[in-house]
Amino acid sequence: MPERRTVALVTLGCARNEVDSEELAGRLEADGWQLVEDAADADVAVVNTCGFVEAAKKDSVDALLEANDLKEHGRTQAVVAVGCMAERYGKELAEALPEADGVLGFDDYTDISDRLQTILSGGIHAAHTPRDRRKLLPISPAERQEAGASVALPGHGPAEAPEEGPGDLPEGVAPASGPRAPLRRRLDGSPVASVKLASGCDRRCTFCAIPSFRGSFISRRPSDVLNETRWLAEQGVKEIMLVSENNTSYGKDLGDIRLLESLLPELAGVDGIERVRVSYLQPAEMRPGLIDVLTSTPKVAPYFDLSFQHSAPDVLRAMRRFGDTDRFLELLDTIRSKAPQAGVRSNFIVGFPGESEGDLAELERFLNHARLDAIGVFGYSDEEGTEAATYGNKLPEDLVAERLARVSRLAEELVSQRAEERVGETVQVLVESVDEEEGVYGRAAHQAPETDGQVLLTSGEGLSVGRFVEAKVIGTEGVDLVAEPLFEGSLACSEEAGR
Repeated sequence: MPERRTVALVTLGCARNEVDSEELAGRLEADGWQLVEDAADADVAVVNTCGFVEAAKKDSVDALLEANDLKEHGRTQAVVAVGCMAERYGKELAEALPEADGVLGFDDYTDISDRLQTILSGGIHAAHTPRDRRKLLPISPAERQEAGASVALPGHGPAEAPEEGPGDLPEGVAPASGPRAPLRRRLDGSPVASVKLASGCDRRCTFCAIPSFRGSFISRRPSDVLNETRWLAEQGVKEIMLVSENNTSYGKDLGDIRLLESLLPELAGVDGIERVRVSYLQPAEMRPGLIDVLTSTPKVAPYFDLSFQHSAPDVLRAMRRFGDTDRFLELLDTIRSKAPQAGVRSNFIVGFPGESEGDLAELERFLNHARLDAIGVFGYSDEEGTEAATYGNKLPEDLVAERLARVSRLAEELVSQRAEERVGETVQVLVESVDEEEGVYGRAAHQAPETDGQVLLTSGEGLSVGRFVEAKVIGTEGVDLVAEPLFEGSLACSEEAGR
């Protein structure tokens, strides 16, 4: 019996990329490939790249070069680039990085097994010529679902569904539950998993190139999202995080812009799922009904990942975005009036072309009043193909760096203060790691994976990964919290002692 072909997936970038990697893993394992964790043990190392900002692109190139080094010392015979950077640059990346044996775009995902086999066998699969993926779907959202059946959309399954089902699948591979539902194979045993709600984006922010290589916005059908969530629950997942480029637009191409409001309670009702989190919300698209569902539905985290980007009106308009400091603060007041413990995070760009000292002061005013739990700050840099890259009123690089350092210091101070405000609160913590030396760590409802800090529990007695525990916050370590578990037994003892 021939030895099975082995493949390792190395994922960089956002949670959407992580879902795409698990889709590729499902396709590959269903076609007979053996998944291995370490690229050194794989015949083919597949690097799922990020093409968002310069630093992420550099990380992607470094990962490809590191994987290429394994060809001299390990089992690895081929290194293949997939993901956003591969889609965005195609032939250009292949020519600039000959160490990559293949550069595959999103259109190759359906046939990923054949593509890798061709490359592994010494053949050549030509890198694609990049194209503006916004032009692949109709301008009208109402016409996209039907047209989308012939377009490769990561996270939406095969472009053309086979007449017959997928047949017998290996254990641990999610079956395709509908014509646009992808195969999926989990790549880790974490109790939290992301679920793609949609792909693409219709917004035209002047600093962002994502729509050009991710395409126009198209929703997944609620039945596919529900079935995938049920499967994840069967795999031991306790928390799902809904991801897309813009979750507030979900359903607009399905005829119901309020579809998320009805879907969330259904997801929260899936057996085994204890927490549902929604990420990537646009402030200008927040609806009163959506705020109500996010703040009042059992098992739905009152968590608001709001993409503010700035708060000075002139800068926001130059970004082709809406709002201002007072409107954003009013939105936060509305959220906290309904859920005082709600978590809020956001990202901001400083040094945008034309940003004045007064604009920066306005941003600082917003940050000082917003009481955000997590803040990401980025210095502006030109992104190829974006409108902002053509602007003439650019700030000097040293001034951008100075403003980045200034706002970053403020952000670090403010998120630490916000954490201190939570001392005394009772939080529901999902345990994610238990280690005798390092301790027990988890996350509360206001903390998303990898971005918003974590909770150190003072006792790990009886705790295991995947368990939810009620705990009282007794201290902080920067943005992180320190909390004491409130076990039923300890509560009973406390009550007895008080009599």
